[in-house]
Amino acid sequence: MQALCSIATNAGYTAAMQTGRPSSRPRPPFGARLHTLREAAGLTQAQLADKLGISARAYAFWEREPISLKAEQIATLADVLGVTADELVGREPSKRRGPGPAGRLRQVFTRASQLPRSQQARVAEVVEALVAKAG
Repeated sequence: MQALCSIATNAGYTAAMQTGRPSSRPRPPFGARLHTLREAAGLTQAQLADKLGISARAYAFWEREPISLKAEQIATLADVLGVTADELVGREPSKRRGPGPAGRLRQVFTRASQLPRSQQARVAEVVEALVAKAG
């Protein structure tokens, strides 16, 4: 005679629940960043590992231990997660100002660039005369 179980096999478990045993140690900075980016991309460790062509166990190690990756691995990881390599390694983008005027002068030139060509030429003449006089 076979015993029957009245409880459904996966009753009470949902896809949102975490699996596996939680670590007692905090993730290293790169691992924490990797974990955050992976979750933001909506991927599980197994899915990301599959896209990278490595085992889920190897990828889990990347999130839990200090590691060093090859440049190709960083590039592939950044592509799969949809981020830049700089974001992946935690570099802040440098705040470089583009060429040209800043602030109020930029706003004026932006508006002037929308004028008809003949009026743009007059604005350029006035500005050039002022710059030549000041210089």
